[in-house]
Amino acid sequence: MVGGSILWQSLISELVAESATPKADADPLAARPPHFPAKAKRVIFLFMSGGVSHVDSWDPKPKLFADAGKTTSVNEYQGRKGNYNMFLKRPQWEFARHGKSGTEVSSLFPHQAGCVDDLCVIRSMTSDHTNHYEATLGIHTGSFTFARPSIGAWTSYGLGTVNRNLPSFVVLAPRSPYAGGQVWGSDFLPGAHQGTLVVPGAEPIANVKRRTPTTSLQEMELRLMEQMNRRHLSARGSDPSLQARIQSFETAFGMQMAVPEVFDLTKETDATLEMYGLKRGQTTGFGWQCLMARRLAEQGVRFVELIDTGSSDNWDAHGDMLTHTPLAKNVDQPIAGLLRDLKQRGMLEDTLVVWATEFGRTPFVENKTAAGREHHHWVFSTWLAGAGVKAGTVYGESDDYGINVGKDPVHVHDFHATILHLLGFDHERLTYRHTGRDYRLTDVAGNVVKGILA
Repeated sequence: MVGGSILWQSLISELVAESATPKADADPLAARPPHFPAKAKRVIFLFMSGGVSHVDSWDPKPKLFADAGKTTSVNEYQGRKGNYNMFLKRPQWEFARHGKSGTEVSSLFPHQAGCVDDLCVIRSMTSDHTNHYEATLGIHTGSFTFARPSIGAWTSYGLGTVNRNLPSFVVLAPRSPYAGGQVWGSDFLPGAHQGTLVVPGAEPIANVKRRTPTTSLQEMELRLMEQMNRRHLSARGSDPSLQARIQSFETAFGMQMAVPEVFDLTKETDATLEMYGLKRGQTTGFGWQCLMARRLAEQGVRFVELIDTGSSDNWDAHGDMLTHTPLAKNVDQPIAGLLRDLKQRGMLEDTLVVWATEFGRTPFVENKTAAGREHHHWVFSTWLAGAGVKAGTVYGESDDYGINVGKDPVHVHDFHATILHLLGFDHERLTYRHTGRDYRLTDVAGNVVKGILA
């Protein structure tokens, strides 16, 4: 009887898990409730491509200042195992306490420093790879070696959309980042969950204006095309790629109606534009991306990612750390403006804002006079703000020099598990069966970091 009871409990558990996972043949974009109630309804993901130096931004290291020029030993250098003697390098920017919380931030980010009481800064992030491609893939998909669905695609898959006239996942980027479209790809998830790329400029989404003379004529054409597409699909065994293409046509029609209004900033006040560091009529720059993120979030887009640069001219400061200065100036005021704008509109209560980079930069250098820093994935910094996050706090520590995690490590899988938790998902239950196996964003690892939860 005991065995029967265990079998029954197992069956019930499987049925519960199955009911919490969207069916592959269901409407891929239908709005769905999460596994449990959550404050976060959407995510704005700010990605600083190239590797922001943690010891020059979010992680103050007095001992690194004091011992600069001294040697330290490490057992790996840029992915090569061995015994290396390196020189400690002094941070380029001074740190100071800010806000009621007293969180220390460097002078690299003066505007974000003014928002620390809304942030939870994580100083103990750790990753699995020291190369840009793999680390960028990992921070987005949880996989450092193979293409997998991005966190935005998983969010879309789990929650669906509340606005059928807009994609559920939008990426705003001036240029392609490391790992390219895999950063916002859906891989084996239904294609409807892939991110839609928006490139800042006069025409951020190409071909959005209808070419037919009237709306009624276009609707008639689309109905005829839909009938033909469905007939074509039924004859091919519901091919998921074909299904995704048909879905894209339907979304595109809705976008023709919604996009012009969403991307029209003429009704934004001068005060709002100034908050983001924007000039009236401007359609480029990170300030434009941040303001568009708020507008897209208002319209029900589930996941908006902003990439500040592409795979060049980014935060990869091998030659000179001072290249961080113009990059920081480009994003600092817009990010602070986004946080303040969301907060004054009451949107920060149910919007999760994530600031991330693929890794940090070495606190040490090979040559004593080196002006730059190398890749460093052993420990680096990120932050979260908004719905469900313990504001005005710091979680985790690096060691005295910022070389290794000193306390409370947060692996990329833990980071992803926590973001999904804030959205109302048990990361172990948000799965998709592919090639005979259940896949998830966190693979077979990851723990929710409860210390950052409000």
